Amino acid sequence: MKKVLLTGFDPFGKDKINPALELVKKMANEEIPGVELTTIRLPVVFGEAITELVTKIKKIRPDLILSLGQAAGRMMVSLERVGLNMNDTDHPDNAGNKPRDEFIAESGPAAYFTTINLRETYQEIKKAGIPVGISNTAGTYVCNNLVYGTLHYLAENNMQDTKYGFIHIPYLPSQAAEKSKPFASLPLELIEKAVRIAISVNI
Repeated sequence: MKKVLLTGFDPFGKDKINPALELVKKMANEEIPGVELTTIRLPVVFGEAITELVTKIKKIRPDLILSLGQAAGRMMVSLERVGLNMNDTDHPDNAGNKPRDEFIAESGPAAYFTTINLRETYQEIKKAGIPVGISNTAGTYVCNNLVYGTLHYLAENNMQDTKYGFIHIPYLPSQAAEKSKPFASLPLELIEKAVRIAISVNI
């Protein structure tokens, strides 16, 4: 059995739900053949999300970690390629933090590449008829903070055998319907299908 750790963030900003968390809650009650699935809910707080994920990594030593995050305005499932060593935002996190021009790890490299098989994952999700793309920026908000912080921890602790990927997902249709202007959305069922494909490709 391969150990897979799936993470999703709390709602943030003005949104009452986060599709990443909704999917994590749904999949926590489901089975994937050949997989021991563990899920974790993470705070949308710089640094705290990393700390909570690292604690869980130490406990279960997963083979694969997939993190999910909401990306309002994106029109497809976005497979992130890189995490930057930078926190910088105009929008406070859920604890009111609003870092500017701040390194995540003072002595760390400028960036880390995610370590899932990005191209094959993209191809298989696309083959399933789900809108998908490879993204070269996870921004500089809490999502990127988690990407970089997790990859830095794995690198510093010689855990290169643990694969890490981050997937940004659009709004759910119910969220888009509440907005005053058009927003792209995807049903939770399609997002779950994409995540299951990502897991199957990388275990």
